[in-house]
Amino acid sequence: MKFMQTESVNNQAVRRALGANIADPFFAEGLFDALPDVVFFVKDIEGRYVVVNQTLVQRCGQRHKSALIGRTPAEVFAHPFGQTYLAQDMQVLAGDSDIEDQLELHLYPNRDPGWCLTRKTALRDAHGRIVGLTGISRDLAMADKKNPAYRKVAAAVQVIHEQYGQPLQLPELARIANMSVAQIERYFLRIFHLTPRQMIIQTRVDAASRLLNGAASVAEIAQACGYGDHSAFTRQFKATTGLTPSQYRQLSARRSGD
Repeated sequence: MKFMQTESVNNQAVRRALGANIADPFFAEGLFDALPDVVFFVKDIEGRYVVVNQTLVQRCGQRHKSALIGRTPAEVFAHPFGQTYLAQDMQVLAGDSDIEDQLELHLYPNRDPGWCLTRKTALRDAHGRIVGLTGISRDLAMADKKNPAYRKVAAAVQVIHEQYGQPLQLPELARIANMSVAQIERYFLRIFHLTPRQMIIQTRVDAASRLLNGAASVAEIAQACGYGDHSAFTRQFKATTGLTPSQYRQLSARRSGD
């Protein structure tokens, strides 16, 4: 135990020494520029972009990073997406909590939707005070169909896709896949890069998005997508898309009219 503690102290000393010798604290920017499926950013205490990678610039419909630097998401993204992202930033900057693998549906400049997982974490100075935040959004990768457990897990996925309007319990999904709860969670992450709960949310939001193009009421759509509580559906939909169901319906109608 004493050896491990000493080793940990030595490792921290090495980290601090290396950090003190790095001239550019934003050295990772160039590395993230090379990742077309990852958005990377650093923001100051006001939520303004300080560092962005080229992927974020392109997805904002811009050509140069200077179009984003010094601006908040509310000044970069269309309403109400930008306001939602900025409110999310303010929660992190206030020290409420970091964001870990938040499943989100983004609309890209060509208006095609795309799923990603977002992480945001506060940046602190030597005294522990929050001075900004950094984050990434990773596009969901394709399923790993070569994994030997794919066919077993796919049976549970089929149930999610066919019965998303019904209550779906993890133990039942595990039974369908002939796995333990721990096993099915592990293989979902390995194969689909999502937890079972995240896939349920994704499937329900996808279905709700399609139904919002029709005449059904928001309450009817909530019920059809497995939400007995209308307000719970609205909260989940907004947390995932940045829009309330009614706002999404209005945006969809404008897109159809273009």
